[in-house]
Amino acid sequence: MNDDPISQVLRLADVESVMSGGFSASGAWAVRFPPPDRIKFFAAVHGACWLRMDGDEAALRMEQGDVVLLTAARGFIMASDPDQPPIEASSLFAGMTRPEIRALGGSPREGGQDVTLHLGGHVRINPAYASMLNEAFPPLIHVRGDSDEAQVMRWVLDRLVEECDVDRPGSGMVTTQLAYLLFVHVLRSHLDKGGELPAGWLRAAADPRLGPVLKMMHGEPGRAWRLDQLARAAAMSRTVFATQFKAVAGVAPLAYLTRWRMRLAEHALRRGGVPVAALARDLGYASESAFSHAFKRVVGISPSRYGG
Repeated sequence: MNDDPISQVLRLADVESVMSGGFSASGAWAVRFPPPDRIKFFAAVHGACWLRMDGDEAALRMEQGDVVLLTAARGFIMASDPDQPPIEASSLFAGMTRPEIRALGGSPREGGQDVTLHLGGHVRINPAYASMLNEAFPPLIHVRGDSDEAQVMRWVLDRLVEECDVDRPGSGMVTTQLAYLLFVHVLRSHLDKGGELPAGWLRAAADPRLGPVLKMMHGEPGRAWRLDQLARAAAMSRTVFATQFKAVAGVAPLAYLTRWRMRLAEHALRRGGVPVAALARDLGYASESAFSHAFKRVVGISPSRYGG
């Protein structure tokens, strides 16, 4: 794989965005959602509303075209007024078998300014990579409808509404692909604007000096990289590079390289058909035992048990 580190991680983690529902609302309304067990996203297709996460005093205003990505395991309320008593989402969306639109607080008026239409979904991740992705994102990412990515997101949202409104052949596949495209554009917009990120691989990949270093390690994971080689690629001294890398990525450079190798090993072992000895060689280990020791230290079980 020779593309950028972010694309590589998303592919290895089998990241897939899935539309799970939507609703239209008018008048006074509020819906409480439980703490998500996965990354969730919501888009304000029409109208506006408030979003307040549990534990936060201030509510976030979502305008038309805005998209939010929620990664924290915290409940939240979406409402016309953040002080409006909410309806539990579990009862509101019970029994849904496909995305559909439901009214809250009265019948929406066609073309009325108080009508809000939302689409929502979640990001499906291979469990082996869930913590790696969840820890890389801030609790909430808010991309405004007037951002640089707005035109593309607007097109995606309009297509999603069309697919959700009409049960056409292949709609499930189309909405999944469109939702994934929306997720990537939300992430890209956040990175382009220099949005806040916790220490981790994503923050390092977005760093203008450390990003090329990650690309080198990802591109040749089996190479015996030395700290001085990586530091030169970042145009830093060894000491400054090691300090900066750990502050941004959360781990030391060579520790990151080991973890990346183990991610690749997990992926190969899940797919099967690769002998452990060959995998060890390709990932830069002098022996199968050295690789097995590193794998067990990072993953928690031996390669033979993981692949079995």
